[in-house]
Amino acid sequence: MRYDLTTLPLATLLPAIVKAEDMLARLDERVLRHAVADGFRERGHFFDAAGALWVGGELVHVEDLVLHDARMDTRTPTHELTIAHAVLRSRRRLWTADPSWGLEAAGLAVLRGDVGEAEETIAPRSTPAPAMEPDEPVDEEDDFGVDFAEIDAILARSDKILNGGVPEARQPTVDVDDPLALIRDEDWDEDERLESWRAVIREADLLPPALGAAVLFDAWERIEPLRRQHWLGGLLVSAYLRSRGKVTSHLFCLNVGLKAVRHDRRRAPDRTTRLAAFLEAMALSADSGLKELDRLSLARLQMELRLKDRRSNSSLPEVIDIVLSRPIVSAKMIARHVGVTSRGALNLVAELGLREMTGRGRYRGWGVL
Repeated sequence: MRYDLTTLPLATLLPAIVKAEDMLARLDERVLRHAVADGFRERGHFFDAAGALWVGGELVHVEDLVLHDARMDTRTPTHELTIAHAVLRSRRRLWTADPSWGLEAAGLAVLRGDVGEAEETIAPRSTPAPAMEPDEPVDEEDDFGVDFAEIDAILARSDKILNGGVPEARQPTVDVDDPLALIRDEDWDEDERLESWRAVIREADLLPPALGAAVLFDAWERIEPLRRQHWLGGLLVSAYLRSRGKVTSHLFCLNVGLKAVRHDRRRAPDRTTRLAAFLEAMALSADSGLKELDRLSLARLQMELRLKDRRSNSSLPEVIDIVLSRPIVSAKMIARHVGVTSRGALNLVAELGLREMTGRGRYRGWGVL
């Protein structure tokens, strides 16, 4: 399926394009030179991951995501929390990779989880019981040889993709648990839809970066390449802005701005309305990022005032770093990061005067609002 760009109403979208371009440039410039840039990037991963689930109609609390990422869950993780953590890991993977890695075939294969899956490379082998005498010894060398061959094939496929190669096309298989395709539509060719979406990238490169990103996001919503990882579209659009050199200081948090745009505008039948809504979401997210930088800068200044007359090996600077890089921290997280006891972590929190955010007597958390 093809996404048509021949009838874009550029004159109508021009004010929104100019505002989005300006806000993105201002945010990128400030983050590049800001003292709390590292903490801002890491906090943005958490907020955008929770925002991705919110845009998709699911609610995940940021504090639960922070604790789940630190493997300190206070209760059994939900299915939505597991998905949010997958979004978080994908964002980190995109940020540590090359700017255009996620838009290439090899990067998409890794993000989709195609690398390292044995069932996509090796067909299930049947092991019929051979007819033999009861006293005949079993030759296990051949069985081990087949197992090692499967492992070698998996490693070869992984090396090929990680070295920039294009993964082999998937072979159509019949799901034994869903033979009638009542759950998975056999006509829904994800590879073909992904190629259709990637074809839009070449046309979006001819547009301004903000408009190109909005077009890519709208094309993702219309084409729907991945049914089980629909949240990946917002992350790829952020990676596209980075590859165009528009936002190079961090991975842009598009979902934070999408939360502030009404659903009827994001899902409007008219494409012009949708593109204007996406451009507005970029501007809102950039404005939110600028305010977040101001809050973190003020909080850092206030906490550093408490470092005066402290010994050189004080643990307070490490506590400041983790507080600025997480939306919320617990005493156990501080204790593990600094290397002190839980009682010592509580004493460090009291010395810094951090604000308690949970309002509970147990499982308390502190952070910067």
